[in-house]
Formats: sequence, structure tokens, C-alpha cells
Amino acid sequence: MSGAQGPGRFDPYDPDSRGGRGGTGPEGGQHSESAPRIPTPRSSVEDTAGALPDTRVAPPMPLILEHRVLKSLLGAWALAACSPEETTAVEDHLGHCGSCAEEALRLRDAVGLLHAEDSLDLDPLLRSRVLESCLGRRPARIPVPAWAAPYDAEAARLDALLKDFGDGEWHAPVRLRWYEGEEQVSRRTTVAGVIAHLTSVDGLVARALGLDDPLGVPARDGRGPTARTEAYWQASHFPPTRAVRTPWREQSHALIRTVSFTGSDPSDTDGSGQLPVSYGDFELALRDAMIDRAFECWIHAGDIADAVDYPYEPPPPRHLNRMIDLAARMLPASLAERRRAGLAAPARASASGRTLRLEVEGAGGGEWLIALDDTGSASEQVAHVALDGVEFCRLAAGHVSPDEAAAGQVGDREAIRDVLSATAALSRM
Repeated sequence: MSGAQGPGRFDPYDPDSRGGRGGTGPEGGQHSESAPRIPTPRSSVEDTAGALPDTRVAPPMPLILEHRVLKSLLGAWALAACSPEETTAVEDHLGHCGSCAEEALRLRDAVGLLHAEDSLDLDPLLRSRVLESCLGRRPARIPVPAWAAPYDAEAARLDALLKDFGDGEWHAPVRLRWYEGEEQVSRRTTVAGVIAHLTSVDGLVARALGLDDPLGVPARDGRGPTARTEAYWQASHFPPTRAVRTPWREQSHALIRTVSFTGSDPSDTDGSGQLPVSYGDFELALRDAMIDRAFECWIHAGDIADAVDYPYEPPPPRHLNRMIDLAARMLPASLAERRRAGLAAPARASASGRTLRLEVEGAGGGEWLIALDDTGSASEQVAHVALDGVEFCRLAAGHVSPDEAAAGQVGDREAIRDVLSATAALSRM
């Protein structure tokens, strides 16, 4: 075959057959430096009828490096940055060089102390932690009410995300999703369009507090969030740009300042948090409206982060719990509205009244009894549903369907389906 080697042949992959290195051939003779290759006889190939040529690839020639070069490679070897040939040469050298072996061990231990690359972005919760630490040492003369703290934190987190956006990111496409009836609907906009949407709906709270409405005086006509958003978008002569950030942030600061003066008692013993805020076809107390605005700020911040492929964490547990609690308290009204529309099973006449136990797991979770019938009492538990806290919020935001929600279910299937659907019905633009 073509791989046969005759007497005195020079093999480039055999270090003992190199000329000038004292190697000996099969007959014990000294190779000369100009030892020629012995070509394979032509007849050896021609006589093998139908045989394929040998296509095997010979292993690469091992590197022969000086001691100083191998020592200089120890750092790269410890970081696993050497080529395969260099790695083989270094590890072969370490087997018989004690000083290099000791140095390699020290370098490998030092690599273990190195940390992974950290993001240069500041932790979005840093502001809240610094303020909490400062206020713990010196309480604020006019503190932010506990029910307004989630909105303050979520607005600050979203603003930190937006701060370094370039023009291209402000025009990144975002799809807003929510439920109407039994179907999920959506509306395509941009990052700037989402901030304009938040500005217009936050204006409902601003109007209730006597602040300027971003839609102007004619907007005081009882329009709901969707109609206000459409009007705000259409009032702009050009598509929204990064210019929407400043009005939104100034409005959020004004809301926090005003509710801090209005609801200066964190426990709300003066009833200031009960000021009604109209959403068009329903009302929320001021304290609940601020939680609602914090929830929407977080959800839409997540939409924006998804659009620009940026990670975004859920709110801290104490804030997430307030958002989940608000949604759970709104479920009976949402269920009653769906019944009037013929989208849920009618209430049953029962002396005790049926309930569903809603168990929200994870940080910020808890348990709530959801009344299923319009009776004075509700003590007959007919079903039990368990969901993760973030999953429950995604369902309430209309980002996941009732059928797709990862929920543990036991009991009356009809009641479970109605409550999960009523949760999705809480969503809106």
C-alpha cells in the first residue's frame, strides 16, 4: 500500500527518523540530513483492483518548544486559552518539570478566584435600597404612603431602563396584549408609544388629584384608558419619540409628591387613600389606583425589555403582594361582569355561598377566598387553584390565556374556568 516504508525512508511524523538528530534506520545506519523519500512503487496501487486510496489523516506533529516558551504559555493554559497543540505540549512538559508544575498549580488556583463578568448597568433597585437605608436612619418628614411605594419603585426601574436607549430602541416594535371577552387582542406600537400610553392613563390619577391632565381640559369627559391612549397617540403630529420620556417622568414625580402630601399617614387612617379615581366605566380608590398604575408600569416595562432583548426582574415581594391582592379583590366584580355578558355560568342560589380558594405561590404570594355567588355569606369552598405569583400576574395582564396558565386545579371545573377567565378579563390596554 501507499503507506509502506522502505529501508532508509524519512518519515516526517517519526522523530527518530529525522536527519541530523542521531536517529537510526531499520538497518542501524545513520540517516543523512538529505535523506530522500522513497516513492511508493506505481505497481503497488495498480495491482490492487478496485481498492480505494487510503484517506486517513495522519495525527498532527507534536510541538517541540523550548522551556522558556512553555513557561510563558502557563498563564494561557490555566485560562484554557491555548490551542490543542499548545495544551498537549504544556501538559507533557509539566510531567517532568517540577518548577513549571508548581507554577501551573498556583495559576490554576488563581483562576478559580476570578469572577464572571458583571454588567456595567446599575441595579435598578439600588435607588430604592439607598432610600430605604437613608430613611431608616432619618425618617422623611413627609413619607411616601405604603400604597404609593410600588408605583414609585416601578416608575424608577422603568426610567433606569429607558435612560440609555438610543433612537433605534425607542422605535423598537412592541405588541400590547389584553383580553376582550373570550379573545386575546393586541395592538402594535413602539417603545415610545408604550410610554405615551402610560402617560395618558396615569393622567386619570393626575386628574383625580387636581393635577394637569396630559390630554388637556377637553379630556375631562370620562373616557377610559383605551380611548385616552388612542386620543393621545392621534394628537401627536409625528410618531412618539424619546421626547415622551420627560413628560411621563415629570408626571410620575408629581403624582408621588401629591399623594405624599395627600396621604401623609402611611396607615391611611385619615381616609385620604379612598379618593375615587374614575377609569371611565368603573372607579378605584386612590390607594388601589396607585397599585394598579404600579402593576401596569411593571408589565409594560417587561414588554419594552422583551422588545430590546433585555432581562427584567419582577417587583420585590412586598410590592408584588399588593398587586396580587388588588387583582384578587377585583375578581368578584370581574366575574359578575362576565355573567352579565353571558360569558360565565350563572350564580347559584345557596344559603352558604360558594367560594374558590386562590393560592398564589412564591415570593409575594398568599391565599384568598373568591366569592362565586352574590350572597351575603361565602363559606362553601368548591374549588382550589394554585398558581405562581408571576404567572398569576401574567394572566391578569392578558399575557397568557386561561387555558395555558400553569395552575394546579382541584374541585369544580366550571368554577375554576370562570375564575381564571375573570382574571384574564382584568387586563386592558
